[in-house]
Amino acid sequence: MGAGARAGPDNLWRMSPRSPLPPSPPPVEIRAWPDRNALLADRAQVLEALVKGYLGAGRLGLHWLWAALFALGWSLVGAALTSLTDVLTAIVGGVFLLLGLGVMIPTGFAVGFGLRKDRRIRELLRQWAELDRDPVLDRNLRRPGLSLAWLVPSVLLCAGGLAVCLVLPATADPGHDTYALVVYGMGLGLICWLTGLVGVVKAAAHRRWVLRSLAPGATR
Repeated sequence: MGAGARAGPDNLWRMSPRSPLPPSPPPVEIRAWPDRNALLADRAQVLEALVKGYLGAGRLGLHWLWAALFALGWSLVGAALTSLTDVLTAIVGGVFLLLGLGVMIPTGFAVGFGLRKDRRIRELLRQWAELDRDPVLDRNLRRPGLSLAWLVPSVLLCAGGLAVCLVLPATADPGHDTYALVVYGMGLGLICWLTGLVGVVKAAAHRRWVLRSLAPGATR
């Protein structure tokens, strides 16, 4: 890179057009921002994109969509487990089982990719925030409303899922409730608890990043 080239994120994005995320900050030896204002402008642009990709309404919608699809798949599996009474219902149950697994497996992969992306975004947020401080522009990155949109329903979902997992087996009637029905209900409770846990972790991680990287007096 020549002495007059600018090592901002725009150039680096053009170098790696397939990457869905901004790159890490350039190494010190090849940084060529013309002045501090240019660095702050690029830093603000990248951090804005990262925060939107981490807490934005699109990610929140996907989070609940994956949870709903996984619950749908588990409901199909539960229908298969609770319908094993004779040969005909066993055949129907097998169809439901295959459909349920067909929904749950790709959804599980999508959730895994999303969690890996979140981990990478947190690392990029830390790296770009450490470049400098801009109290005026950084104020827009706190996103308290979005954090609450993740946190409040996630806490409620965690509590509800945990209650189902604990109460259902304790109150099941051995002569009336089958093991399959209890397993099905506990599975739904576990899905709710895990979905809520992911939301709580994301909101807490963003708040921790704000306090460590953007708060006045935070150490670079």
